[in-house]
Amino acid sequence: MTVINTNASSLIAQSALTQNSKSLQRAMEQLSTGKRINSAADDAAGLAIVSRLTGQIRSLNQAVRNANDGISMVQTFEGATNAITNMLQRMRELAVQSANETYGSGDRSNLEIESKQLIAQIGLIAANTKWNNMAILNGGVTSLRFQLGPTPDDEVTFGASVYLGAASETGLGSGLVSTADINLTTADSASDSLAKIDSAINTISAARAGMGAMINRLTYAADNMSNNSTHMSESRSRIEDTNYGEATAELAKRQVIQQAATAMLAQANQAPNTVLQLLKQ
Repeated sequence: MTVINTNASSLIAQSALTQNSKSLQRAMEQLSTGKRINSAADDAAGLAIVSRLTGQIRSLNQAVRNANDGISMVQTFEGATNAITNMLQRMRELAVQSANETYGSGDRSNLEIESKQLIAQIGLIAANTKWNNMAILNGGVTSLRFQLGPTPDDEVTFGASVYLGAASETGLGSGLVSTADINLTTADSASDSLAKIDSAINTISAARAGMGAMINRLTYAADNMSNNSTHMSESRSRIEDTNYGEATAELAKRQVIQQAATAMLAQANQAPNTVLQLLKQ
């Protein structure tokens, strides 16, 4: 049957050309964005999975930063307590020296002056050592809570007061050693001061050991979360990202079909011209 008003061949070619144009546009979009899923229409289930994985990955990355911030905070503490330890060791040295009766009262007075200055500096370090404006050596921090993961169950709390305020309510400052505790003016008082200095050294050594253990735990936690984030990112990539080998092959295929469909549409549009041959008879 030969008709003019309805060119079925042209309509079929137009439909095929439209469908191929959509596939060609999708291939170009995937190649230009680097993503296989650019809208929910591309892969509704995949988009939901990618969204959930993205939330977990971003939370894990933040938790890694949380752990590293905690490590930096504790390292600040450790650096300050290292200086205090060195001063306590020097004070012990002065006490041993003063306890020896080869020195006179004037010599011991000079030793006492240095000892008192060291005690004052220990208090100053304790008062001025801060992290993010939080005093961490004078008992101002009673606990440390770290969010080490994407869920509420990943919250970890350290009894920081055991370490940061280990000596007394005044922390590792005047609560550790005071001018009333240390007296190097006589051999006997210097000998008595040794026990008090040793107690202070033991206290701060225990605090440093606790903080060292905390650093190790936070380091392992950060490494584990970083590993989890890496593997989750790999899984997300397999769902969301463009496979350029497949996409370029699809693009080439659709470009050829586009050219062929365009040519066939042109041929279909010429078909009604055959009616003119009948009219000329």
